[in-house]
Amino acid sequence: MTEAANLSQSGFTPASTDRIELMQTFVRIVEAGSLSAAAAQMGTSQPTVSRRLQLLERSLGVRLLQRSTHAMKLSEEGERCFERAKDLLADWAAFDAELRGVSEAPQGAMRIVVPHAFGQQQLVGPLATYMARYPKVKVEWLLHDKAPDFIADGVDCAIHVGQVEDPSVVAIKLAEVPRIVVAAPSLLAGMDAPRHASDLEKLPWLALQLFYRREVSLTHASTGETCRFALQPRMSTDSLYALRSAALLGIGACVASAWLLTEDLAQGKLVQLLPEWQASPLPVYLVYPYARFYPAKLRRFIDTMREAMPGAVGGA
Repeated sequence: MTEAANLSQSGFTPASTDRIELMQTFVRIVEAGSLSAAAAQMGTSQPTVSRRLQLLERSLGVRLLQRSTHAMKLSEEGERCFERAKDLLADWAAFDAELRGVSEAPQGAMRIVVPHAFGQQQLVGPLATYMARYPKVKVEWLLHDKAPDFIADGVDCAIHVGQVEDPSVVAIKLAEVPRIVVAAPSLLAGMDAPRHASDLEKLPWLALQLFYRREVSLTHASTGETCRFALQPRMSTDSLYALRSAALLGIGACVASAWLLTEDLAQGKLVQLLPEWQASPLPVYLVYPYARFYPAKLRRFIDTMREAMPGAVGGA
């Protein structure tokens, strides 16, 4: 018997079911990107998540998600519902905290894992803003490029660059990092200027192990043409700062985050090669373990990062 039938037989209708739980499920589906990922995060089954979505759609009388075999997209009504549902859930969380006697003012310790480069440069400003707003919060700011073990390491949340592979965590996409191809003028001395992305293959190359090792893939911004070529890097590293330093010294060309290179490009220390060709941007996620209740300190940190991240990743 379906969940809807069970509810109906028990005297409940979709309009009288727990709307809070249904909205929580809907928001989790959108933020997770799929029903299966939402089910994994919530510790339930995909059919249960699907039934809850159907109940919410039936109770509201609108279609919230347009689903196909390979894609899921919010309908116009779904976009409005998603934004409103987040506000309602935040209000409910505050009300619940008040009833529990928990102070709504963020306080306590936060253990946050951030990527080395972002954590040293771009995110310290937003962190300072957060701590100025909420002086009762103390932060342990840990620089790691790999996903943390939230439970074993006692981590509250993490900023992650690149795709999130763990379906059991909540992953909120904050922004995308543009990536460009650069080299030092000394590396290009005496060479013909490249006219097509394929011309870059003959250059000596640097590799960033976290995102590309043996192949570079570039896409033309106007035509959508994609060019891939193999490379045998003269140097590879897991540090974005080391990659930049090596590029400045003329060791090789590289693909790197645009935000890191703005000053070098402006000062002529590096040159952007074929600006119309770019590597795929890297998504930036705020990741944290799923729970039924999130403390104010985490909710407010999420809000701060949502505000700050688009500006933090802006590049040349």
